[in-house]
Amino acid sequence: MIQGVVPGKNIVLIGMPGVGKSTVGVLLAKLTSREFIDTDVVIQAREQRRLQDILDKEGKAAFCRIEEKHILALDCRSHVVATGGSVVYSDPAMQYLKRGGVTVYMTLPLPLLEQRLTNLDIRGVVREAHQSLAVLFEEREPLYRQYADVTVDCTGLNHEQTTLAIVEALNTP
Repeated sequence: MIQGVVPGKNIVLIGMPGVGKSTVGVLLAKLTSREFIDTDVVIQAREQRRLQDILDKEGKAAFCRIEEKHILALDCRSHVVATGGSVVYSDPAMQYLKRGGVTVYMTLPLPLLEQRLTNLDIRGVVREAHQSLAVLFEEREPLYRQYADVTVDCTGLNHEQTTLAIVEALNTP
């Protein structure tokens, strides 16, 4: 049952950059007849600048405050919400998202993420200067697990298969 997936609640996608949250989010929204929100796009539109510009000019801590402010200002029900990978640094933001929805941790092993992410310095990834993807993964992975209601391993799945795996996971009691 596709439309019965968490009725009245948001489906909130969390996970590392490069795992496919935005792409899968659009497909999931179509499949479940919901609107789609990408919080990175919301931040860029409201701040009128690119994520990388915010990071370059204001740093990681300021970016996380800005991200938290915009997450807490979201007012939506029955949406698919693709979050930025750094959202898990804010407990208030994550608690807010969890109150209104179910959180799906989309996971991929580090070697696959490394293959997908070759542009860390321009992609708007929240990290310390020169922090490797491996160290970032090690730092964030426990946070994703902490906040996840459901975990979906995306290894070997294309975007459509990942979307179906999420629906299946959400419909499994």
